[in-house]
Formats: sequence, structure tokens, C-alpha cells
Amino acid sequence: MNIDDVTFHRRSFDELSPHELYALLRLRAEVFVVEQASAYLDPDGRDVEPDAEHLWFTDAEGAVVAALRILVDPGATRRIGRVVTRAESRGRGLAARLMAEALRGWTGHAVLNAQAHLEGWYATFGFERDGPDYDEDGIPHVPMRRHHLGTVPS
Repeated sequence: MNIDDVTFHRRSFDELSPHELYALLRLRAEVFVVEQASAYLDPDGRDVEPDAEHLWFTDAEGAVVAALRILVDPGATRRIGRVVTRAESRGRGLAARLMAEALRGWTGHAVLNAQAHLEGWYATFGFERDGPDYDEDGIPHVPMRRHHLGTVPS
């Protein structure tokens, strides 16, 4: 798959079709629950919040190959999470393109909980460590915050 052979989508929960919602939740379960062997309830109730946005790419066949979710926390802080890429689509810059879209035009603070091994990758988008490492469902994580406007790789 060529990186140019994908289609970008951005929708609120209410705008998602049942098929889109199923495909997004399936990819998240494939990676976060099955591949990473982390048994947890992924649909946490926040996907349906009025300000929640879902960003993703589909390939030429319409399959979801990468996705993320944006939430708005108190104080209008943007929370990015559920950043996921299908195993066979990794290494093509899809997650970086989604991160750039998630941050495009955003002037406020943004936060995320990164898997610890991805701390350096998130730092390329201006995120900095914002607390100690912690365990989330058996996977080391680190809280991160983006305080400033910066150039976002595209």
C-alpha cells in the first residue's frame, strides 16, 4: 500500500455509520486487546461524547488502516488517544499524518497517555513528559502534554 492510496476521514460519533464504528472498534480490539494481549474494555463511554472526534484512514478496499480519537477534557484541553495502526500498514507514516491532522489549527493544550516506548515519537509533535511512568493494563505508559504551538510534521 502506497501512503497516497489512503482516504482520510474525520467524524463525530453521531456522524459515524454503523459500519465505520464497527471497523474502528475492530481495529482497536485487534491491536490493543489481541496483539498487545491486554484484556480491557476499549469502548469506555468517551467515544460518544459530543465533542469527540474520530480520525482514520481507509485503504483502497475501504478497510480502516489507522485511526485515533480526540476528546475534549475540562478546560478545553484536547486529549488524543487510541492511536492505532494495522500491523501490515505500520512504518508508512499514517499515524504521523493523523497526529498532524489532530493538532492542525489547535492553539490550546493537548494531552495524551503514551505507551512508554513511544515517548520519543510523541515528542516529535511537541509533547513532553508530564509525570512518572505508570502501568495501564500491563503496559508501561507515560502522561504527556503539549504546552505550546509548534511545527507539526506532516
